[in-house]
Amino acid sequence: MQRVRIDLAYNGKAYFGWQRQPKQISVQEVIEDCLYKLYQEFIPIVGCGRTDTGVHAHFYVLHTDIDEQKYTLTDLKYKLNKMLPGSISIFKIQEVDQTFHARFHAVERTYRYFVHQEKNPFLADTSLFLGQPIDFKKMNLAAERILGKKDFTSFSKLHTDVHTNICDVREAIWVEYDESKWYFQISADRFLRNMVRATVGTLLEVGYGKLNDTDIDLIIEKQNRGDAKTSVPAHALFLWDVKYS
Repeated sequence: MQRVRIDLAYNGKAYFGWQRQPKQISVQEVIEDCLYKLYQEFIPIVGCGRTDTGVHAHFYVLHTDIDEQKYTLTDLKYKLNKMLPGSISIFKIQEVDQTFHARFHAVERTYRYFVHQEKNPFLADTSLFLGQPIDFKKMNLAAERILGKKDFTSFSKLHTDVHTNICDVREAIWVEYDESKWYFQISADRFLRNMVRATVGTLLEVGYGKLNDTDIDLIIEKQNRGDAKTSVPAHALFLWDVKYS
């Protein structure tokens, strides 16, 4: 058996997240079903992390073990892309050491959340329309207070099965990439469930003048999900990059 790393992207609109689950279609299930058809046996895949329902991945990594004699990696990439729906695309398949783990060996993940200020029907599925004036300068001041190794319980979905809520946030910034179009970029060693969407929702409250940038410190300190603001919709969130040592 040969361990391979597969780099891919997907549009999450049609899926109930990455992880296979009963009675709901997921990205993992679609890929595993294609592998079953090719190899005539169930081949489990391990992803670099979970994405929630409707969230996209600009760059995603998985690993799996396959029969190295049945297909070349070039043929496997071609066949998978031919079988997969248009919402999932394989970029690269490469052989890796048997110890490689797509999830546990990732040292940093980056997310982007896209917003736009001028109504645009072509952005409706991948960006959040902000229908009123907002102060991005204030939101960047607030974003600076997120940086560092902190307990992000206030921004996490409740009752998740994790051993710690401490994350090391290394970047948090709003970037204007085109006129009236922005994205929030955040990088960390790990993320909690719903953390990015809750963070963006809270920062938007700062931008609308409903919170001060210093309020972020108190929200983090209280470690109470009820103190952070409403999570933003999933459709504008992208897992943007994953880095390995």
